[in-house]
Formats: sequence, structure tokens, C-alpha cells
Amino acid sequence: MTAGKNFARLDGLSAVPSALKGGVVAIGNFDGCHRGHQKVFAAARAMAEKKGVPALVLTFEPHPRDVFAPQPFLYRLTHADQKAALIEALGFDAVAVMEFSRDLASVEASDFVARYLLEALEVSGVVVGADFHFGKGRAGTPDFLVAQGEEHGFSVEICAMLDDGTEPVSSSRVRDALAGGDVETANNLLGYHHFFSGTVIEGDKRGRELGYPTANMAVPQTFGLAQGVYAVKIRLDGEIFDGVAAYGKPMFDNARPPFETFIFDFDRTIYGKTLDIALLGFIRGQMTFDGLAPLIEQMDKDTATARIITAQARPLSELDAALGFVDGSFG
Repeated sequence: MTAGKNFARLDGLSAVPSALKGGVVAIGNFDGCHRGHQKVFAAARAMAEKKGVPALVLTFEPHPRDVFAPQPFLYRLTHADQKAALIEALGFDAVAVMEFSRDLASVEASDFVARYLLEALEVSGVVVGADFHFGKGRAGTPDFLVAQGEEHGFSVEICAMLDDGTEPVSSSRVRDALAGGDVETANNLLGYHHFFSGTVIEGDKRGRELGYPTANMAVPQTFGLAQGVYAVKIRLDGEIFDGVAAYGKPMFDNARPPFETFIFDFDRTIYGKTLDIALLGFIRGQMTFDGLAPLIEQMDKDTATARIITAQARPLSELDAALGFVDGSFG
């Protein structure tokens, strides 16, 4: 499970390179690329390998639920960049990101197959999850796709939902776990340490005054992570660092707080830089303190805990190892 040397990221399907045509395509929204999605990905790669053709993922941005809502509301686990990074790490040859719109949603299912799967991609195989539907009125059911494959000569595999013994693995379960501060459950459902990205902005400099200068990132209005303190890994310009992060400011202005990360053993000015943050563990929920002295004392304890968690972290899977946040190999 290694990233391909010539991984391609396609913006739509208007100019698919000839080398990528005739491949096997996994289709879905794939928010989170969790273990259930990975079952679809594995089936697609296995089919592509058997056929000796490229393996691709076709996905959509923005998420369909946000398109049909009055305004974006969904806590996204993976935006396009994170999704592409995961798909590359899984060993695919390419990802194609189609813009999802009301116009695309109104395309008849048969036209979707003809226009995108046959004409643009010239697919030899398609793999989807059992809950995937497409086309106007969601008429593109798994059974419809199987019939289209038989009619047009491409293979179709429908993957059953992955059940972890309690209920199917789903993006909603991951979101619920993260919203409740249950990072361990979220990461286990994902099969890797959840990560997100943001640009470092100027903050109120209060952390510096407390002895904990932080790299602050603005988060979207839909950010659904539980307010609290986390042990994290940070990627900056290809380097990996350990740190402790806080989300929420109950003692100060807590309206749309930034995500604040104290990077261990680090002293650089990085405003405007992009950070990738991987969540290793939830240390505690947010608290209020009777003055700054007990706050600093608690921050010292949080930092010590985070150093232990980051030092002991190991990859959860081959995918997690390929993502590169955590040292070591899986297994």
C-alpha cells in the first residue's frame, strides 16, 4: 500500500488522459475514506490489478448534502485535498473530483453512465458501496448499475456495508465520535489518525504570554470537533512535529475560536503556512480556572500527557503508516 509515483488528480472529466482510460473506477462521496470506504477501494484495486488496468476514484465536491441545504452544515471529515492524499496513499493511479451541483443531480442515471463512465472514462469496471445512488431522483441504484454493466460490457461490483459488530461503519459515526471527544473510536472507524489542514493566522498572542506560543488556525463554521485539549502530530513543509492543541476558549472569547497548537521544541514564525494536524488522543474537555496560575499549571500537565501520547503513538494500519504522521510500520 504505497503512493503511486505518477498519481494524477483530475479536476472533472473533461480531459481524462488516455493512459487513465479503460480503468476500474470506485465511485462515491467517500467523506472520511473510512474503513467501510476502504473496502470499496480494495475491491476496485483488486479488480484493476486482475484486469491489468488503472485504478481510479471518482468523487464529488462539495458534498451533496451541502448543495441541497440552505447553507453548508455538514462537518466534513475530508475535503478534496485530504481525500486526494488518502486515495494516493492507498495506491490508486488517480482521483477525479467532479463538481457536484443541482445540475449534475438532475442528470438521468443512464445519461450519467453514458456521458461520464463510458465516454469520458471508458471504464472496464465500476465498484460502489451498497448505499451509493446517483442520477436524477437517485434512480441509479446498485441494481441499475449492474444492469448497465451487463448492457455496455463493464464489470460491476457492489460492496456490502462494513459492519464492525455493532452497526455499519459510516461517516456519521465518525462525526459523532469526534463531536463527543472520542478520538480513539473515530480513529478506529477511520483506520488511521484523523487529520485536517489549515492556514496559520495571527491570534491574540495570549498563549505566548502564558509561556505557550501557539500556531492558530481558523476553522470552518461547520467544524464539529469537541472543544477540548488534544495530543497531536503536525506536518509543516514535509516535517513532522509533536504537539498539544486546544480548541475552545471558555475563559475568553469562545465565539468561533481558532484551533490552537503548541508545537514542542519549536521556535519559528509560520504565519501563512499550512499545517496538517493529526489527532492522536483527547486529553480533556475545556475547563474554566480561577485565574491564570491554575490554568498554566493545567497546561503543564496537558503538555506532559501529550508528550507521552505522541511518543507512544504507532500506525493503526498500512494506510496510516503511508500517511506519514506516525513513525513505524504497521503489524
